[in-house]
Amino acid sequence: MQNSDLLVYNSLSRKKEVFTPINEGFIGMYVCGPTVYSDVHLGNCRTFVSFDIIYRYLLFKGYKVRYVRNITDVGHLLDDGEDRMSKGARKDNLEPMEVAQKYMNGFHEMMDVFNTLKPSIEPRATGHIIGQIEMVQAIIDNGYAYESNGSVYFDTIKFSEEKKSYGKLSGRIIEDLLVESRADLKNQSEKKHPSDFAIWMKASDDHIMRWKSPWSVGFPGWHLECSVMSTKYLGNKFDIHGGGNDLKFPHHENEIAQNVGACDCSPANYWLHTNMLLMNGKKMSKSDGNTISPRELFSGDSPHVTKGYSPMVVKFFMLQSHYSSTLDLTDDGLQAAEKGFKRIMEAKKILASLHSEGKSDTEDADIKASLDAFVADMDDDFNTPKAISRLFDLVTKINSYNQGQLDIDNLSASMLENLKISFDKFLTEVLALEEDGAESKNSAMDGMMALILELRASARENKDWGTSDKIRDSLNELDIVVKDGKDGSSWSIK
Repeated sequence: MQNSDLLVYNSLSRKKEVFTPINEGFIGMYVCGPTVYSDVHLGNCRTFVSFDIIYRYLLFKGYKVRYVRNITDVGHLLDDGEDRMSKGARKDNLEPMEVAQKYMNGFHEMMDVFNTLKPSIEPRATGHIIGQIEMVQAIIDNGYAYESNGSVYFDTIKFSEEKKSYGKLSGRIIEDLLVESRADLKNQSEKKHPSDFAIWMKASDDHIMRWKSPWSVGFPGWHLECSVMSTKYLGNKFDIHGGGNDLKFPHHENEIAQNVGACDCSPANYWLHTNMLLMNGKKMSKSDGNTISPRELFSGDSPHVTKGYSPMVVKFFMLQSHYSSTLDLTDDGLQAAEKGFKRIMEAKKILASLHSEGKSDTEDADIKASLDAFVADMDDDFNTPKAISRLFDLVTKINSYNQGQLDIDNLSASMLENLKISFDKFLTEVLALEEDGAESKNSAMDGMMALILELRASARENKDWGTSDKIRDSLNELDIVVKDGKDGSSWSIK
């Protein structure tokens, strides 16, 4: 399957490209992971779910994938003048490494809830300080960084003049860095140019996380860790680098500059970015109350939803929007996703029970077309919304065979078996959708429906057609279809 053309939208070229791995059959993929100073938020969950689907689909196509996703546990992100790890430690009355461990555990638990695969390697920034110091020295040696008062800054002007590549990923220019540089503003006087960004920062006396270096006791710049960890485990040149769209500038742009500055090579051939999550048409914001945590969404304990939604329903909702598109979280949208998710899961159960006598060698052209289209859609930049629409086409077919609108015995046994295997693989291996918390409710419903159908069968046996018809019609009003056959009655959700 590897030979089929896989198209990916490359942020670097701003167009879809045929994906060609550096080494045939093998893929190296690096995704920027969480900063573990607080609970993971829903927007981050969407990013990591999206890259899990990409990872899964590459495995489905037969590639051997080394998936590296880092953990940022170094306190170098400034938040109102205080680094976030220290801020989290002070808030929770913990040591910084306790903060990192606590929220890393919570992140892993949430990824398990969303049924994502663990990455091949999950390096932590604090475990790679030596490598970061070595890269800083390499950049200095190559003339693209300089030391000032114990801190080391990347020389953006010299780099831009000599390499002519700064801003290629984001489309930004040097002037943008004047506004968006994450370096502490109080250090501006130390820099040759206001756009220069810190790759090593001298620590103040009260800074908790600090290490010895040739320049000072300090800590690495934010962008440096990903440059170091990605190339350590994937090589100076690898296939895919991913992350949220908000990281494109300055983080990913500066990553590229650091890698080129250190070894004269841009790290990744393909850059993939997920888009932002909105809620009710607006950007999520704690300050105006327009926010919801994953657990509030599951429990329904929020004014923004009318009820709680299972993690798989939330995931199914996420997958109905392309990873590179904005996604607007609304209660109506979640309700529609819940109904669609249940319909697909019910069809999966029905499909498992279908049997064909194989009286014909007929292969249903619609089924074959939908199966092929699912793969084609996933090959088109991992287009999950279109791929899911193919599953709904198959659901319609499955229900038509189940309800007798199409004769199952006219379908070849091999085609039915192919449908069962492919439908299950698409759901479980590629989209990673399962019953999760809804399973117990479905089991209870199965038992309840068995009792109702037994009562209806008793009414029919006693020729009580009024009761029989009332049960059938009442269920139909609830979108539950009862089908009577020679082997008894069955039911399905419309």
